[in-house]
Amino acid sequence: MATAIKRTDDIKGILARACARNEMLILVTPYLRFESFFVALEGHELQVAATMSREDATFGLRSDDLKIRFPTGVGFMEAPVKLLGLGLHDGRRTLRLAIPKQLQENDDRSEFRVERVGRVVVTYGTLRGDLLEAALVDLSTRGTRIHTQKDLADSGLQTGSVLVLSIPVAEELRIEARAEIRHMGPRTIGLEFSPPLPDAVQEPLSRWVFRRREEDLERLAQRVELAQQGERRLAQEPAGAAGGILLVGGEPDLEEALREVFRPIQPMTRIVQSAQALKTALGSAPLLAVFVVNGAGLDERRRLKALAELAAGKVPLLLLGIQMDGAALFDLAGEWKAASAMAWNPARSLFLQRLAQGIIRQHTLGMAGPMAPDLG
Repeated sequence: MATAIKRTDDIKGILARACARNEMLILVTPYLRFESFFVALEGHELQVAATMSREDATFGLRSDDLKIRFPTGVGFMEAPVKLLGLGLHDGRRTLRLAIPKQLQENDDRSEFRVERVGRVVVTYGTLRGDLLEAALVDLSTRGTRIHTQKDLADSGLQTGSVLVLSIPVAEELRIEARAEIRHMGPRTIGLEFSPPLPDAVQEPLSRWVFRRREEDLERLAQRVELAQQGERRLAQEPAGAAGGILLVGGEPDLEEALREVFRPIQPMTRIVQSAQALKTALGSAPLLAVFVVNGAGLDERRRLKALAELAAGKVPLLLLGIQMDGAALFDLAGEWKAASAMAWNPARSLFLQRLAQGIIRQHTLGMAGPMAPDLG
């Protein structure tokens, strides 16, 4: 269930409290995710830590669909934001964001149970003095499930019984609480914390659950992406190899460098910048077309714009600028409806790889239909 918070004073109050405790947050675009934390609220601006390079912030976060997500209480907040630029606060590099016009409060994380808990031994005691051990099965901000070492038939426990729990979740997070039994199996007990956990425990647990929820979303997206790519390849097998990254233009030395960049995620094919070559290549259903933009002359723009229009709707586009101003490159990306753009720099190969993978994933998930998770 989601609730929209629209009053400016309420929004500023929530952000100010997050800044006071340097709460973690996730910066999300349709293609990239960065972990950061709140730094300060000043006037009409929110400052968060710049955990990435200046170039990565410029090219990775310049999106109309930029959002922040962060934990709060037993739920989490999400809001669309606008990047205003880079800043500095108390000697720390920051990103300056416009204060969002509304926050979306989701409390469904109270029902989100983390199942990847690792090997955690829970000590539980009954009110009559028994002290036993069990394995942690899952954990949420409101309750937990444990697996006992012995059958529960003769344990004397029943729905409504109260247990005292000690759960060493992580080195910095240990839960000492009372919990009421909500349901039982032959060797499993479902429990609800009663009374609710105090803030000193709830906040770090909320943060822990939030982080694992984000990891699970990412893992699910990767599985859906791989499944969809497999289906595309099978559908295209009779007509030849399908998928991969299409490099449109570029010199042989750039081709060699980019082939190494993209090798871990997709094979790459290079073609010359011609309509016929592009039409032929699109027949193999590539997952991404990388257009090399070498200069921003009028003739170059016209030729590449015609190719971009030819590819529009068939494959997502990524503009790769060679010795081009970033602002001019982004203007072209908007004009040609490209998914994103960045200036080529061998030192930023890993960022280019992540960006390309993010575009492919988003495009693949979009083709998956309504069953795909909304990651952004």
